[in-house]
Amino acid sequence: MATVQQSLQAPHPAYYIGTGKVEELRAVVSDRAGSLVIFDEDLTPMQGQKLEEMLGVRVMDRTELIIDIFALRARSAEAKMQVELAQLEYLMPRLRRMWSHLSRIRGGIGLRGPGEMQLETDRRMIRRRIRELKRRLWKVAQQRATERKGRAGEFRVALVGYTNAGKSSILAALSGSELFIEDRLFATLDSATRAVDLGEGFQALVTDTVGFIRKLPHHLVASFRATLEEANGVDLLCHVVDVAHPRWEDQYEVAEGVVADLQFNVKRKLVVFNKVDRLTHVEQAAIKERAEALLGSHVFSSTVEPAGLDTLRAMLRQAIREGWRTVMLSIPASAGSLLAEVYREGEVLRREERGVSIQMTARLPMDVLGRLRSRQDVAIFEAPPAA
Repeated sequence: MATVQQSLQAPHPAYYIGTGKVEELRAVVSDRAGSLVIFDEDLTPMQGQKLEEMLGVRVMDRTELIIDIFALRARSAEAKMQVELAQLEYLMPRLRRMWSHLSRIRGGIGLRGPGEMQLETDRRMIRRRIRELKRRLWKVAQQRATERKGRAGEFRVALVGYTNAGKSSILAALSGSELFIEDRLFATLDSATRAVDLGEGFQALVTDTVGFIRKLPHHLVASFRATLEEANGVDLLCHVVDVAHPRWEDQYEVAEGVVADLQFNVKRKLVVFNKVDRLTHVEQAAIKERAEALLGSHVFSSTVEPAGLDTLRAMLRQAIREGWRTVMLSIPASAGSLLAEVYREGEVLRREERGVSIQMTARLPMDVLGRLRSRQDVAIFEAPPAA
């Protein structure tokens, strides 16, 4: 209905904005018959209470709004627990404001009013619930860690980025599976992992994660840590950027900051400029030039155009190859299962039959190479450097 802005050197301790701006805001609320005021900043409990007293309407800050949006989007049991934990941790210091309609008699022992007693009861119940939710989410984190160990031999890719950048659309297009996709903020709160056929015999496990946003509330980061841990330790981190957004560079920096704060152990990173189909050829050329100057490894993609993900698939295949070792092998000709594994799991560059043994030069994943080294009937040598 209306927007009010103010430049401040420091927030006002009582209202965040200046007292004159509070009067201006109250006049706007009255003129427009507004029922809700949302601050694009975080307010202290006292600031929220005093603003509501002055304005006579409900006041929400940025963190409360984002948590409410998360609550609307949560579908799985895990996401609901994560959102509830963030809500309760946000609510704890604000309980006094919530119960301001009840009397709180100050004085000696036995003179506390019903509001004060209700506050104590609520705090105790919330603390108990927070402990229970943290215990359950810890179990979820342990289960996820066990599942990741079971996928240790697979090439793992995680999609991260600003909310609504198109991560779920990319995963759905790559895997051919049905995922919940909608053009809105935080459509995805649950991580989803799918096996993706990259062509030429290559496969990868690709994980979609919850989207980031500017000034992401720390309550949410802490609550969703188990989900975000899916992006930790992957072989390749794909940072998806909505290149059609007018402030894509700001969104890129925000997501990079969140990844840095989470201290992910990432081996390699690839920036994926998505939604390139929404740009003109002139805009594409300008952004490609900008990307060359700013970034290292990057690729442009589209989930709308028929061949929009071909380059991304090729980059993922190349990333898998870069993690392989080129070696020379001597395998008994009778070991058919071993030969089949080398062809199935790696890439054979040269093969030569020498009597009872077969010698070949092959590029192999490290886990396959480790299994071959444990065999007594297999000889492995370092391959000479390419000419």
